[in-house]
Amino acid sequence: MTATTLFGIDRLIADPALRQPLRGKRLALLAHPASVTADLTHSLDALAALPDLKFTAAFGPQHGLKGDKQDNMVESGDFLDPLHGIPVFSLYGEVRRPTAAMMDSFDVLLVDLQDLGCRIYTFITTLRYVLEAAAAHGKSVWVLDRPNPAGRPVEGFTLRAGWESFVGAGPLPMRHGLTLGELGHWFIHHLQLNVDYTVIEMQGWQPDAAPGYGWPLGERSWINPSPNAPNLWMARAYAGTVMLEGTTLSEGRGTTRPLEFLFGAPDLDARAVLREMRAFAPAWLAGCALRECWFEPTFHKFQGQLCHAVQIHTEGPAYDHAAFRPWRLQALAFKAIRRLYPDYPLWRDFGYEYEFDRLAIDLINGSPLLREWVDDPDSTAAGLEQAVAADEAAWLAQRAPFLIY
Repeated sequence: MTATTLFGIDRLIADPALRQPLRGKRLALLAHPASVTADLTHSLDALAALPDLKFTAAFGPQHGLKGDKQDNMVESGDFLDPLHGIPVFSLYGEVRRPTAAMMDSFDVLLVDLQDLGCRIYTFITTLRYVLEAAAAHGKSVWVLDRPNPAGRPVEGFTLRAGWESFVGAGPLPMRHGLTLGELGHWFIHHLQLNVDYTVIEMQGWQPDAAPGYGWPLGERSWINPSPNAPNLWMARAYAGTVMLEGTTLSEGRGTTRPLEFLFGAPDLDARAVLREMRAFAPAWLAGCALRECWFEPTFHKFQGQLCHAVQIHTEGPAYDHAAFRPWRLQALAFKAIRRLYPDYPLWRDFGYEYEFDRLAIDLINGSPLLREWVDDPDSTAAGLEQAVAADEAAWLAQRAPFLIY
């Protein structure tokens, strides 16, 4: 990365000409704690300070506008912003989609959300919902674009029809390789929406450039876009490790490095699982370093219990951005556990994102395909590779017209 990467928020603040169409309009901002400018001012405060812009509302997605609601399924309420005196509506509280009354509070919605590049990350579902609401109510949506920290690679099965949910916004692979602004264009095309849509593009973003490969490493401070997204390394692994949320295994919540573990549990031999992974599909371990370790979560699964684990390291010299495939790596860990412990209660049966009639692991993957492959004693690495590679090739072709950078 060069030292010239400008995010959409910074370009909008720096260039009055970009703001010209917003003058005289009632504005709202959809943002979260990582919505900050280059100097770490929250976007709402920075934009509201501009004399030519008038904000009449703000919105917060999952985890809130400025707060940090820990864990999933912890809702936020509406409130009045004490500094700006405007209503802040929660899109992860009593509603997930903005109501008609909320939509009546503004003319243009600015969206400034830091994404992680993974289909399950609910901010992209919220983007879909506000685009649909804007189309229905004749409102405009502007996305102030930010990097996809996972970069351009794609991976995972495409979500199948009928498997849409709050963690499955549409027929995307797990790792989609688009920015939020690009995703907006794709949603509008896919859903055939008639909506006034603008992307304030980044300047100088180089998603294939080392060492960040998507994130301007050394230029911009990392701020957690959600409470358990503490660093770039987690973002790189997330398209695989997020699947742990649908299992009885610990993903490291309750530690300082959540979602950087392939698994953690008190009753597994991590060293044996690693050996089985290397024997079953060694190519899927490429691009990272794996380390046997132990941790004791302070909350969440296995609270206060010592867990044997494997941690993924993508921050050192072993990292190869093109070779690292976190979804396959996590799938391989599941397969190795199933082969070593055939009766292990791997799949967690609970209400995930308020869905109670489908297994969480299937909701996360957008179909039962991954779980069925893990549980089939006769399935092979080659079989999964062939099936998922076909989905990935189709997505690469489909997304091509929507790439801005």
